[in-house]
Amino acid sequence: MNHDPSQSLSQVYLVGGAVRDRFLGKESKDLDYVVVGENVATMKKLGFMPVGKDFPVFLHPTTKHEYALARTERKTGAGYTGFSVDASETVSLEDDLARRDLTINAMAMDKQNKLIDPFNGKQDIDNKILKHTTEAFSEDPVRVLRIARFYARFGSDWTIHASTKALVKEMKASGELTALVPERVWKETEKALMEQTPQLYFEALDDMGVLSDLFPEIAEMKDVPQSPKHHPEGDVFKHTMLVVKRAADLGADVATRFAALTHDFGKAPNFAKHGNLYGHESAGVPIIEAFCERLRIPNKLKELGKLTSEHHLKCHRLREMTPKKVHQLIVTDLNALKQPERFEQFLLACQCDAQGRGPLFVDKPYASKQYAEYLLTGLQALDAKKVIQDAISSGKSGMQLGDTLRIAQIDCVKKLMGNWNRTK
Repeated sequence: MNHDPSQSLSQVYLVGGAVRDRFLGKESKDLDYVVVGENVATMKKLGFMPVGKDFPVFLHPTTKHEYALARTERKTGAGYTGFSVDASETVSLEDDLARRDLTINAMAMDKQNKLIDPFNGKQDIDNKILKHTTEAFSEDPVRVLRIARFYARFGSDWTIHASTKALVKEMKASGELTALVPERVWKETEKALMEQTPQLYFEALDDMGVLSDLFPEIAEMKDVPQSPKHHPEGDVFKHTMLVVKRAADLGADVATRFAALTHDFGKAPNFAKHGNLYGHESAGVPIIEAFCERLRIPNKLKELGKLTSEHHLKCHRLREMTPKKVHQLIVTDLNALKQPERFEQFLLACQCDAQGRGPLFVDKPYASKQYAEYLLTGLQALDAKKVIQDAISSGKSGMQLGDTLRIAQIDCVKKLMGNWNRTK
């Protein structure tokens, strides 16, 4: 039987998310431990594997759980990397917990499952409060994003403590938020988009007064009016938040949730420039392009976002379009025959747009999605190789072959549309 090296550590504590999740009644996959009163040499001697680059973190040789030496961090420069670390044997557990972002993440449990809670995190869980642990919160701007993300995870029955909001506003005033690097902003935002109520992430940032600093494209949606007939829910910001929530409710992947978030990026600039929303679809494309460039967002998300922005209204009106225009949209613009999975993401984003308009629309069937899927299935069944071979046999070549295939596909769409209308 292998000896467990953690048993040789006299002061080892379960910390962070695992303790928090236990009190929230949730199972935590990651178990992180803090070790007090030891040093790097001892940990290595016991068989722990060093993995930390900036401070001493080790993996348990069998469980692979993380064991970190207790540490303190002292601010030495701007941003989340501007710290000097002390992980000496004299650092206490409370010293280590004090550097953590929120009180609910600053609890620990000893080997006997006794709670160590110097900052009243358990009480804040009971009262559903998100609160900074100490003033050191303001030294790391990523924590502003993290607190908004936790709000998106836990839900609107939680509150961000007034003192924490005040601290965030001080951080903004001091310019600390400018130290946020694009990759970290996107990493936290990507995680937030995959939470249960992702719209609360952006609402929390707005409530803390930093949405316009981090995401001006989203902040500008506020107070941009929409047609009460089509959008009884209110302005563009309210609509977008409902669309993102709908995407989460339908279990959409991150690319689809991103498309839901960005599909109306063209509305605010269009309204500012023209006093209306006409043409917002294509106007949103370069804005999404710049947004993705700034935050280093992956190309797959960028492309789906741009396609959804440019074509979502066409999708809503698909049944009113001619066979030629339907073919243009599905085969040419959206390249659905070659990228059917992306087409499905696009359709789901469009469904979220249609249903993200308040309680009267949320469960209203989105017929365009079913119709588009039916048309794509029919187009996929068309034997393109045979169409091309027949065209070659009849003496056609070069561009004529492409034209022949396009005509055959449009004819296929026309027949499919006729069949649909006869059966519905």
